[in-house]
Amino acid sequence: MSPELISILVLAVVFVIATTRSINMGALAFAAAFAVGTLVADLDADGIFAGFPGDLFVVLVGVTYLFAIARSNGTTDWLVHASVRLVRGRVALIPWVMFALTGALTAIGAVSPAAVAIVAPIALSFAARYGISPLLMGAMVVHGAQGGGFSPISIYGSIVNGIVEREKLPGNEVTLFLASLIVNLVIAAVVFVACGGLRLWRQGSVTEADGGALKGRGELRDQPQPTGTGTTAAPGTHPSPTTTATATREANPAPTTALPLTPPRIATLLSLVALVVAVLVLDLDAGLTAITLAVVLSAIWPDDSRKAVGEIAWPTVLLICGVLTYVGVLDEMGTITWAGEGVGGIGVPLLAAVLLCYIGAIVSAFASSVGIMGALIPLAVPFLAQGEIGAVGMVAALAVSATVVDVSPFSTNGALVLAAAPDVDRERFFRQLMVYGGIVVAVVPAVVWLLMVVPGWG
Repeated sequence: MSPELISILVLAVVFVIATTRSINMGALAFAAAFAVGTLVADLDADGIFAGFPGDLFVVLVGVTYLFAIARSNGTTDWLVHASVRLVRGRVALIPWVMFALTGALTAIGAVSPAAVAIVAPIALSFAARYGISPLLMGAMVVHGAQGGGFSPISIYGSIVNGIVEREKLPGNEVTLFLASLIVNLVIAAVVFVACGGLRLWRQGSVTEADGGALKGRGELRDQPQPTGTGTTAAPGTHPSPTTTATATREANPAPTTALPLTPPRIATLLSLVALVVAVLVLDLDAGLTAITLAVVLSAIWPDDSRKAVGEIAWPTVLLICGVLTYVGVLDEMGTITWAGEGVGGIGVPLLAAVLLCYIGAIVSAFASSVGIMGALIPLAVPFLAQGEIGAVGMVAALAVSATVVDVSPFSTNGALVLAAAPDVDRERFFRQLMVYGGIVVAVVPAVVWLLMVVPGWG
């Protein structure tokens, strides 16, 4: 058995054990990286740690630290109320506001994880207060970021268009952008309906005058609700109205008047603005910037932030860093290249095209979307040169397949959503994101292949 095949089988075993034994998958992945790296790939410790995502570790710690402070001093509550006022109390519009906001940020040049890091904690705080499915809100944020991610001036768009130009392939910047935007918009609409978005419309609006209570003919029991223990009702279950309403009030007590802007809240809001400016304008690292701002706030108001370090999503950090370290071992030993080259050698261009889309989706669910696009597009060049498949459609299909799966909890964006969600059962939310990510991986590559590659675009 080849070393590459062994490494893939070990990854499958890690998934099975973590699922059946309730062991943190990151810890298992670290052990697997040590075993496979040492015994199979003949790597030393430096080679194994080469795949450790140090930048993502700092992003997860820094962003969750900063927003833990924002929650403790009431800044996120103030932002939630401001969002309600912005849409005149229509809770159902908030997920779409978050979709549009992250899409706008990435379209004008923000790196997708940076946009998600900025928006996700605010969006999920709103979801916790008003009983919106965290899966719905998280998916809207991530798909919004990917929807705007391929504009001609965006990071992803510039990278892919640069690869296309370097490989001397036909390209169309507008087609690439619209393909990603439309696919993510359609997926967001499907998720909105599937996760209770239509019920949000029937629930009417909320106002500060009534203490943030939902008004309208719809009832709170129509959707999963936060409880006092930090869990949510399972999808499809309907707890009694009395129990649900009581639990919601206990978990998310709403003030009867507008929240005042205290000095700590003003300073935290300025810190969030500084984070946006630092990331989007000054091109500074989001994680290092966030942790620096959090430290400054902690030094000035230690009472408000004393518990914030304990609220950093450490289990999520362990999980993500462990899995990505193992993926780094796969990359070091050539497993990913081995799989891609095996597919590229297939003599049937359309079959090779759909398999490349699936490889892009599966690998990107655990690794860098940009990295996998940079590897797969050149692999597609040989059969694109034959003229049997349109280059524009193939590049668009690969780009969408490799980025739409970022809802996976193992990707940077999915990890940020998982870490940012307050008042949820994180293990349950992790499983929801994993199942949803699996559905996206299974369905979307085939659909975009059918719509973009088979017709022969370009």
